[in-house]
Parts: sequence; structure tokens; C-alpha cells
Amino acid sequence: MTRPRHFVLAAGGTGGHMVPAAALATELARRGHRVALVSDARGVRFPGLFEGVQTHVLPAGRFAGGPIGWAKAAREMWRGRAMARELYRTFKPAAVIGFGGYPAFPALSAAFAEKIPTAVHEQNAVLGRVNRLVAGRVDAIATSYEATERLKPAHVAKVRVIGNPVRDSVLALRAKPYPLLEEDSIFRVLVTGGSQGASVLSKVVPDGLALLPVAFRRRLQVTHQARIEDIDAARAKYAELEIAADLATYLPDLPEHLGWAHVVIARAGASTLAELTAAGRPAILVPLPSATDDHQTANAREMVQAGGARCIAQTQFTPNELAKQMQKLGLDPAALENAAGRARACGRPDAARDLADLVESLDAPRSALPVGAAQPKQAFA
Repeated sequence: MTRPRHFVLAAGGTGGHMVPAAALATELARRGHRVALVSDARGVRFPGLFEGVQTHVLPAGRFAGGPIGWAKAAREMWRGRAMARELYRTFKPAAVIGFGGYPAFPALSAAFAEKIPTAVHEQNAVLGRVNRLVAGRVDAIATSYEATERLKPAHVAKVRVIGNPVRDSVLALRAKPYPLLEEDSIFRVLVTGGSQGASVLSKVVPDGLALLPVAFRRRLQVTHQARIEDIDAARAKYAELEIAADLATYLPDLPEHLGWAHVVIARAGASTLAELTAAGRPAILVPLPSATDDHQTANAREMVQAGGARCIAQTQFTPNELAKQMQKLGLDPAALENAAGRARACGRPDAARDLADLVESLDAPRSALPVGAAQPKQAFA
């Protein structure tokens, strides 16, 4: 039985930051600890992740818009830092853990001022901006990939390769077999652009699936998460092409759809990759080209090299290319199941446990490495 403590988790309001933070919160609560979340207005309203958790909104400006914008952001950050220090004086956290995003910066800055132990978790294969800013001052850096770009050699000693925690409902899929696929059975495709959807998937996927051989196309059952501005056009396109498809702007039961999927067409966001590898689902990945430091392409690299996914740059993501890759994956059930196994081998199912071990160790003697954590094999400056 661990000693009950208080922990503050600080994360920006996107799914990529919030999902691993929620997984850690669940694991810490399971161990008897109390957790508070610091985020922005989007984060504290994120559906279904932090129910029953104490939440706080901190001001956190974005450093954009030239000198005037920078000055405004600095003022907001300073105000957020002051609010965080006041929170810490009453909540008394044993440690503060940042998950990236601008709201994490004032929370971590306040922790430095109050001499509270700190750590950051990096979900992507490229160290994010906020995590780069604080890397020299935090006590530990938890990474999701053995090779993490933009990580300075001076900071490698404090790095632990943990993986990216996923929800229990996704992790449960790991114990289930890959869905039975026979030559004439239904072939289920899940299309998801992450928490915000992706317009390019709505424009290309229906036409790409329409180019598949008729016998294959008639077997398809598509579940497609689309942006609200794209959903009507995509729904009409599937209907015109006579492809069975269910569309929604948000999939609260995503783990259920992932469990039934034979292949996933998706962006290469950190949470998406973590869920695909946890569940063991082969994928066609289309990295977001505007992602900072092209981190989605870096995220996809491990799964692609393992043989669990195919990666198509958005500039090359055409209906013809999608149809070609779908046929390579889908027309050989044995090869598809093998790809699923290779995807599964990339998963780190103990990430939430190992991250919780690391977090608990922050206010303990510094002599021992938490059980299950590993040093990085390679890091890039």
C-alpha cells in the first residue's frame, strides 16, 4: 500500500495531452492518491476523461503575433504562475507533472519557484516546445519513444522511456484476438482524424474505397469520424458510391469501434499511435503536415518500420494511392493479421503503471530507478 499523496497534472486542452494525463490520473487514484488537473478552458471540459477530478483553469498565452503578442502572452503566463503557486500552497502537491501544451508552462514554473518535484511526459517522437523549455529544470523526462528528437544530450540522463498511457477501455483490447477475417466476411474500416477530425480523410477516403474491386468494396463497413463542416458531404459521397458507412463528428465509444476494426485509416497523432499499438490494429497513416516539427511523421516511423502500418504523406494521399495500399493490406487476411501482430509488438501496455511509478518516486530518495522504466537507446539533439 503506497502512502497517499497529492499530485497536480498540467496539460494543454487537446486530446494528445489530455488522454495520457487522464490515464495517469486513473492509475494514481487507483493507488489512493488525490489528483488535481490544471489546463485551459478546453481541457477542463474534455468529455469523459476527468470526471470527479478537481480542475483548475490557468491563463496561458501563446507566444505568437510579434512583440505585442509576446508581451501579452508573458503577462498571461505570469498571472497563471501566480495562480498555480496559490493552488500549491493549499493543495500541497508531492509533484507536478506536465504533459505539454501552453497551460503546462505556468504550472511547472510555479513548481520550480515552490521547489516542488517535477516531471514532464512527452507523447510525441519529437520533444514539444514547452517540454523543451523546461527540460533543463525538471527532475525527470518520460518519453514515449526510444528515439526522441530535439532532446539535448545534457538531459538524456534524466530520461525514462515509458510509453504513452492509454485508457483502460483501449488497453482491454490487447487481451482480445484480432477480429476474425475470412475472404467473404465483412471488412470493417475505422477512419479517424483524431479529436478534431481531418478534412483530407473525408475528401479522399470515400473515393479511394470506391476504386477497390467490386467484391471487396461490397464487404466494407466504414465508421468515419469527420469534422462537422465535412460530415454531410462525406455522408452523401458514401451513399452515392454505395459504400456502407456510419459517420459522426465524435466517437465516445471509439474503443468499441477500434476493437472491431480490421484496419484503421488515421492521422499519426500520439494518442492514435498509442491506441493502435496497444490494441494491435494495422493502419494506413496520413501525418498532419502542419504538425510542429513534423512530429506526426516521426511518430509513425516506429510502427511503419515494424511492419504494422503504412505511411502516406498528405501530398501523396490520393484515391489511387489509398486504394493501392488498401488492396495490399486487405486482400490477404493472413498478411493483415501478421501486420496486426507487428503493430501490437510496438505497444507499451504498462505505460500508465510505469509513469505512476516514476511520479511516486519524485518525492522519494533519488537512488533507485522506478521498476519497469528504461533508459533511452538513442536521442537526438
